[in-house]
Amino acid sequence: MAKSWRYWNRVLHRDLGYVFFGATIIYAVSGIALNHLDDWNPSYSVTHQVVRWEGPGPGAAISKDQVLGFLDEIGERDAYKKHYNPTREQLKIFIDSGSVVIDLYSGKGVVEKLERRPILYEFNFLHYNPKRLWTWYSDMYCVALIIVAVTGLLVIKGTKGITGRGAWLTGFGILIPAILLWMYL
Repeated sequence: MAKSWRYWNRVLHRDLGYVFFGATIIYAVSGIALNHLDDWNPSYSVTHQVVRWEGPGPGAAISKDQVLGFLDEIGERDAYKKHYNPTREQLKIFIDSGSVVIDLYSGKGVVEKLERRPILYEFNFLHYNPKRLWTWYSDMYCVALIIVAVTGLLVIKGTKGITGRGAWLTGFGILIPAILLWMYL
């Protein structure tokens, strides 16, 4: 006996949902995180530590040994990469995962370090579409989302389906982005 189109519709809807469950979670979680870039850095946590520089003041030549001695005091000696003076009054030291900026007049400095946020860093990395293979997978996911959306309209029949309440809810779901688009443009 031949299966009805409704049977195949449900199978397609269900199986694509299973196959692309992981991608849906990745894009949903990272999408929420990336929507709030003005509020926080979703990929890295940033820490600041106030430090005190006791070395030479403005305009003096600062050697690598002096910088390493300072980094030794604050526990960052092994993290040293390089240093330079962006201005006569300032010293900038690059360290692994961050930097140290020192005001040579006051001796006040700030160590800024970045640390990857577990899981969110990786999700955001994929959301930004890093490589060609991911592009192909992401395109397949987008096509699958279209299919899941269309087949989802046809899963339930009758007054709760697309010919009843579902039509109103679908219309409402289309109207919201249309209104927001109109407001923004």
